[in-house]
Amino acid sequence: LKPFCFSASQGVHADLSNSLQLLHHSAMGATSSKGGSSCGGSCCDGLWSRTRRRPARTRQLSVDQVSSLQEALLLDRPDEGKWQPSPTAARAPSLSAAYWASPMPRVMVPSPIGRAGATAAAGAPELGDAMEFDLIIADLDRDAPHHRQPRAVEPPAASAPDAAAGGARAPPSGGRRELPRARSKFAVEQLVASPGSLPKPMYPDDREALLRSVGPTPTFEMLAKVPRTMLEAQTEEAQALRRSLVRGATVVFASAGYPGKRFIFERAAQLGIKSVVIDHPDSWSRGLVEEGIIAKFLPVDMSQSSEDVFRESLALISQLGKDDVTGAADGIATFVELSVPLAARLAEALGLPGYRPESVDSARDKYRTRAALQRAGLPTPRNMLIRQASDLAAAGSHVGFPAVLKPVSGAASLGVKKVNAMHELEACYRDVIAELSSLVVSSGALAKPDGSGLGVHAGDVVDLTVLLEQYLDGKEVDVDIVMSGGEWRYASVSDNGPTEEPYFNETWGLFPSKLPKAEQKALKELAVNCVKALGFFSGVFHVECKYTSTGPQLIEVNARMGGGPMRECNRLVWGVDLVEEALFCALGIPARPVPTPKPKICIAYYFVNARKSGKLRSTAPFEKLSSRPGVMHCDPLVAVGDYVTGSADGMPTWLCQLVVHDENPEKALDILLRLESELEVELD
Repeated sequence: LKPFCFSASQGVHADLSNSLQLLHHSAMGATSSKGGSSCGGSCCDGLWSRTRRRPARTRQLSVDQVSSLQEALLLDRPDEGKWQPSPTAARAPSLSAAYWASPMPRVMVPSPIGRAGATAAAGAPELGDAMEFDLIIADLDRDAPHHRQPRAVEPPAASAPDAAAGGARAPPSGGRRELPRARSKFAVEQLVASPGSLPKPMYPDDREALLRSVGPTPTFEMLAKVPRTMLEAQTEEAQALRRSLVRGATVVFASAGYPGKRFIFERAAQLGIKSVVIDHPDSWSRGLVEEGIIAKFLPVDMSQSSEDVFRESLALISQLGKDDVTGAADGIATFVELSVPLAARLAEALGLPGYRPESVDSARDKYRTRAALQRAGLPTPRNMLIRQASDLAAAGSHVGFPAVLKPVSGAASLGVKKVNAMHELEACYRDVIAELSSLVVSSGALAKPDGSGLGVHAGDVVDLTVLLEQYLDGKEVDVDIVMSGGEWRYASVSDNGPTEEPYFNETWGLFPSKLPKAEQKALKELAVNCVKALGFFSGVFHVECKYTSTGPQLIEVNARMGGGPMRECNRLVWGVDLVEEALFCALGIPARPVPTPKPKICIAYYFVNARKSGKLRSTAPFEKLSSRPGVMHCDPLVAVGDYVTGSADGMPTWLCQLVVHDENPEKALDILLRLESELEVELD
């Protein structure tokens, strides 16, 4: 047996009495390339860092390894259950761009099974020439299963970002969406007081003690039979192997999000994954069972407290594998911002791969994020907590102006306001506190009260502590990162247009970034280091940064795939499917995406903000734009008769999402900005 170790930072230490772990780790090739026994804290990507509650398993772990890729592709998954998905094929475009900064690390993992860029093995998804760009930001299907008709809302109100949709924007008030549920304690807690009543993270000693009693998941058994070098190769053949290893796995999704996230479950079905969705009984995702896209829907009353949602979810997951429809849970995943803390704690309690709850909690708390960066010696804007009005003067003196006032917890763009001088601070503080106190949680998003009496008043539980932070000048970017084994394996930089101040409403985006390569490199380095500083080792992250006059600065780290167009942009531009990579991480499979050597296409998109307030007369202007040259889509985010808010009256409503393409990023952006300026909508 080879010597082995687990990094103490992963909550595990060497224990030769645990023969199961020893055999598994030995089979995975834990020794370093220099012959040492240290794994640098990345061995098994944290696969054994949690306690597992699952049906009893009597089979012993086999460590006989395969010797070729062909043998590895033929491995059978034990106890997977009888259900099989009915996936649909997906195709992606293949175009080129003029210049770029590579999203791949310079150091490549040596490949024992072929060169990078070689033809994919049989069974790997084919990339064709057809143009397909399925962006669904709003639910525009009134006839979708289990979907209720919308209700018009007046008077004018600021539209709320759909935090439950992983960063995408929900339709503005009065748009096409589900009626709000009468109560939503879970949503309130996670929006404005995260992690709410969820269990506290386990102590390291508890993790280690419980770890010794667990058995291997079917995925672990298969991984033990494949040489680590074969699993970690960054080639098309190795990617095909990783896809084959997820086939038949049972993955539990904590919340489905909004209907526009259907593509996630379709991709999981294409990979042969047996998806199990936990969500409210009336969720749209329930209908995916009949369509053969997911194996099971487990209804949980999401209006309960976070603690009750956790307990009920854990009990349901523990029963998987007993009816032979699916296997026991192999992984826990979520693409929904509000459910990230829940998913982390479920994975911890079940002993499955996943984020550490303490890392998730730090990422979702703006003050704790800044503190973690400061401890790591990373750039940190001046900031100070304001718990009461008497703190204002000290905060203003310490931070300086201009500054940004924002809630500590994850309330998205609501309650975020720019402050230009000390004499504005008190009034802005009163406005922010009043706004936070009056908000309700409706359909998983913060919104203004509409007089219906539905929703939960956030003021009943919201933490009214706010953060005053130094205003960051410069250009804003998104960095989409895939981490595995404690290091980044992919990082793409895309540009963001200037936000609509003082509300910081998003406008346009551009893939790939047209910033100088040196600035892109600095931004990627900061983003990766921030993810590490928060204690993350593996997963998919959407990191927002700015390149300021003093260098790169972090805005926030989102421990999930970016919402809106992020998945499709990365897939179409670089050939990297973030859904696929997130599922690999959820199952403990090494993530090694294989981006194209150069961009296949350049994409620019615009969330068009309403310039004035009023009722929308027609969506014809959006339909007209769809037929213009270079336009991929122009999807309305509002419906006829909806009241939209202009910037003069509050947070602007998003009217539509306009998406264009070109072979050159600057030309794509020029097309986008010209078309947006020409868009005229009629309002009453």
